[in-house]
Amino acid sequence: MVCMNCGANAEKGFTTDVTDVGDCLIIVRNVPCYKCEKCNEVLYTADVVAHLEKIVEMAKQLMQEVSIIDYGKVA
Repeated sequence: MVCMNCGANAEKGFTTDVTDVGDCLIIVRNVPCYKCEKCNEVLYTADVVAHLEKIVEMAKQLMQEVSIIDYGKVA
């Protein structure tokens, strides 16, 4: 995959996604991504974005101050 930021090659890998939603900080670990070799830009596929949105909505309903979730362990 090509980085949309700088045009360099982006390799498959994993990252940690952090979402701040008001009073709640949602941390999702082991998120599959493409990471640019040059600028470290992180790119997600559409299915990963959809799954992350589902995880964030679920975590918001729990109303915890901080939620740490493993991407691969959420159906």
